[in-house]
Amino acid sequence: MRELVSEAEVVAASGDDDLVVWAAQGMRPGVRAWACGDAVAVASPEASRRDRLIVRGTAAQVVALVRHALAECGPSYRPLGDAQLIERVVEAAPELELAGHFSWMGTEKLAPPRGEVTSPGVTGLEGAASWLADSAAPEVAALLAAANPGSYAVPGLPRVRRWAGVRDGSGALLAVAADAWSAPTVGLLAGVATAAPARGRGLGERVCRFVASALIAEHGRAALMVDDWNRAAVGVYERLGFARRRVAAAGLPA
Repeated sequence: MRELVSEAEVVAASGDDDLVVWAAQGMRPGVRAWACGDAVAVASPEASRRDRLIVRGTAAQVVALVRHALAECGPSYRPLGDAQLIERVVEAAPELELAGHFSWMGTEKLAPPRGEVTSPGVTGLEGAASWLADSAAPEVAALLAAANPGSYAVPGLPRVRRWAGVRDGSGALLAVAADAWSAPTVGLLAGVATAAPARGRGLGERVCRFVASALIAEHGRAALMVDDWNRAAVGVYERLGFARRRVAAAGLPA
């Protein structure tokens, strides 16, 4: 077992796996990583609001890395990786329990846009996505509270860098998405929400395309996390060109 001390080492050990490299966060202070055989583990504190232990590799070697990382970093870290791998890790490490399944989605290139649904009051420049000023934070928070109260990204959190939005002709905020917890070579899309009366117009897809395009331009690729039950959101991301990867998380019992 060896400790990895640079992003380049994490990239090499993981085969440039976008989930693992995202967790490394450019090896910012507090991030630690290890390799064992073909396995790699990255302990990333407060990555999308959780202490995450991203893993990849052969289950037996991953189990050894998980136990080492938890001993080094503490019990708050939750192993996360491909769903089948995490299920095998939980079987082999009875001290862990499965916490849930969801999806990681990523892309290096967006699919071409298709025709969007329009409706009265959203014409011409109205409804165009753009970056929002910091002064829009209360509007963003209100929209998230109403339309996506479980959002991990909210205004004011560390490393939630910026928000984009779509407004109607009167200036009301209809849809938002954030650039949050992005790593040097993997930008993360988060905090997506559309006001209930504005759904069905393609505004969520529009603001996600805007943010994802900016992330790809700046970081080379974009990624996101989505609950598997949220089929509407998964469909939007697939239309944008994101590829779906089913993952799971585990952890020590509370």
